[in-house]
Amino acid sequence: MFAGDFMFQFAPIFIGVIFIIVISTILFTIVKGITQWNKNNHSPKLNVNARVVAKRTAVRGGGETRAHSDYFVTFEVESGDRMELEVKDDDFGMLVEGDQGELTFQGTRYLGFIRSANVKEVL
Repeated sequence: MFAGDFMFQFAPIFIGVIFIIVISTILFTIVKGITQWNKNNHSPKLNVNARVVAKRTAVRGGGETRAHSDYFVTFEVESGDRMELEVKDDDFGMLVEGDQGELTFQGTRYLGFIRSANVKEVL
Protein backbone atom coordinates (compact mmCIF):
# COMPACT_ATOMS: atom_id res chain seq x y z
CA MET A 1 0.00 0.00 0.00
CA PHE A 2 2.89 2.38 0.67
CA ALA A 3 4.43 1.67 -2.74
CA GLY A 4 1.22 2.76 -4.48
CA ASP A 5 1.10 5.99 -2.49
CA PHE A 6 4.74 6.69 -3.40
CA MET A 7 4.05 6.33 -7.14
CA PHE A 8 1.06 8.68 -6.98
CA GLN A 9 3.24 11.28 -5.24
CA PHE A 10 6.40 10.72 -7.31
CA ALA A 11 4.91 10.57 -10.83
CA PRO A 12 3.54 14.15 -10.97
CA ILE A 13 6.81 15.53 -9.61
CA PHE A 14 8.86 13.51 -12.14
CA ILE A 15 6.66 14.62 -15.06
CA GLY A 16 6.88 18.24 -13.86
CA VAL A 17 10.68 18.10 -13.69
CA ILE A 18 10.92 16.62 -17.22
CA PHE A 19 8.55 19.32 -18.50
CA ILE A 20 10.68 22.08 -16.94
CA ILE A 21 13.87 20.59 -18.42
CA VAL A 22 12.35 20.42 -21.93
CA ILE A 23 10.96 23.97 -21.78
CA SER A 24 14.26 25.29 -20.38
CA THR A 25 16.22 23.63 -23.20
CA ILE A 26 13.92 25.14 -25.84
CA LEU A 27 14.14 28.61 -24.29
CA PHE A 28 17.94 28.37 -23.97
CA THR A 29 18.25 27.44 -27.65
CA ILE A 30 16.02 30.34 -28.71
CA VAL A 31 17.90 32.87 -26.55
CA LYS A 32 21.28 31.58 -27.79
CA GLY A 33 20.17 31.93 -31.43
CA ILE A 34 18.84 35.46 -30.93
CA THR A 35 22.02 36.46 -29.07
CA GLN A 36 24.25 35.15 -31.90
CA TRP A 37 22.08 36.84 -34.53
CA ASN A 38 22.31 40.16 -32.66
CA LYS A 39 26.07 39.82 -32.17
CA ASN A 40 26.55 39.15 -35.89
CA ASN A 41 24.44 42.18 -36.81
CA HIS A 42 26.64 44.41 -34.62
CA SER A 43 29.92 42.97 -35.97
CA PRO A 44 31.70 44.73 -38.84
CA LYS A 45 31.65 43.20 -42.32
CA LEU A 46 35.21 42.08 -43.03
CA ASN A 47 37.02 41.19 -46.26
CA VAL A 48 40.18 39.14 -45.75
CA ASN A 49 42.46 37.03 -47.90
CA ALA A 50 41.81 33.41 -47.03
CA ARG A 51 42.28 29.83 -48.17
CA VAL A 52 39.77 26.98 -47.99
CA VAL A 53 41.41 24.28 -45.85
CA ALA A 54 38.53 21.88 -45.08
CA LYS A 55 34.88 21.14 -45.77
CA ARG A 56 32.39 19.05 -43.82
CA THR A 57 28.71 18.29 -43.59
CA ALA A 58 26.50 17.50 -40.62
CA VAL A 59 23.34 15.49 -41.31
CA ARG A 60 20.39 15.74 -38.92
CA GLY A 61 17.30 13.57 -38.95
CA GLY A 62 16.75 10.66 -41.28
CA GLY A 63 15.10 7.36 -40.60
CA GLU A 64 11.44 8.15 -40.17
CA THR A 65 11.99 11.92 -40.38
CA ARG A 66 13.31 14.06 -43.18
CA ALA A 67 17.11 14.39 -43.29
CA HIS A 68 18.69 17.86 -43.31
CA SER A 69 22.31 18.68 -44.09
CA ASP A 70 24.32 21.60 -42.72
CA TYR A 71 27.44 22.62 -44.64
CA PHE A 72 30.62 24.00 -43.06
CA VAL A 73 33.86 25.33 -44.57
CA THR A 74 37.06 26.05 -42.66
CA PHE A 75 39.01 29.06 -43.88
CA GLU A 76 42.60 29.98 -43.00
CA VAL A 77 43.44 33.69 -43.05
CA GLU A 78 46.84 35.32 -43.57
CA SER A 79 47.66 35.33 -39.85
CA GLY A 80 47.30 31.53 -39.77
CA ASP A 81 44.07 31.67 -37.77
CA ARG A 82 41.28 29.35 -38.88
CA MET A 83 37.54 29.83 -38.73
CA GLU A 84 34.72 27.49 -39.59
CA LEU A 85 31.64 29.08 -41.10
CA GLU A 86 28.31 27.57 -42.07
CA VAL A 87 27.63 28.07 -45.79
CA LYS A 88 24.71 27.45 -48.13
CA ASP A 89 24.66 24.25 -50.15
CA ASP A 90 25.35 26.11 -53.44
CA ASP A 91 28.44 27.80 -51.99
CA PHE A 92 29.61 24.51 -50.46
CA GLY A 93 29.52 22.86 -53.86
CA MET A 94 31.49 25.67 -55.51
CA LEU A 95 34.30 25.78 -52.94
CA VAL A 96 37.23 23.38 -53.19
CA GLU A 97 39.90 22.71 -50.58
CA GLY A 98 42.93 24.78 -51.57
CA ASP A 99 40.91 27.62 -53.13
CA GLN A 100 42.36 31.03 -52.33
CA GLY A 101 40.64 34.36 -52.51
CA GLU A 102 38.77 37.02 -50.59
CA LEU A 103 36.45 35.91 -47.79
CA THR A 104 33.64 38.22 -46.68
CA PHE A 105 32.04 37.55 -43.31
CA GLN A 106 30.25 39.28 -40.45
CA GLY A 107 30.80 37.72 -37.04
CA THR A 108 30.05 34.04 -37.59
CA ARG A 109 27.94 34.76 -40.69
CA TYR A 110 29.43 33.77 -44.07
CA LEU A 111 28.73 36.41 -46.71
CA GLY A 112 30.79 35.22 -49.67
CA PHE A 113 34.07 34.08 -51.15
CA ILE A 114 35.63 35.39 -54.35
CA ARG A 115 38.26 33.03 -55.72
CA SER A 116 41.43 34.77 -56.89
CA ALA A 117 42.62 34.22 -60.43
CA ASN A 118 46.17 33.45 -59.30
CA VAL A 119 45.89 29.97 -57.74
CA LYS A 120 49.63 29.78 -56.99
CA GLU A 121 49.40 32.60 -54.45
CA VAL A 122 50.45 31.38 -51.00
CA LEU A 123 49.17 32.89 -47.76
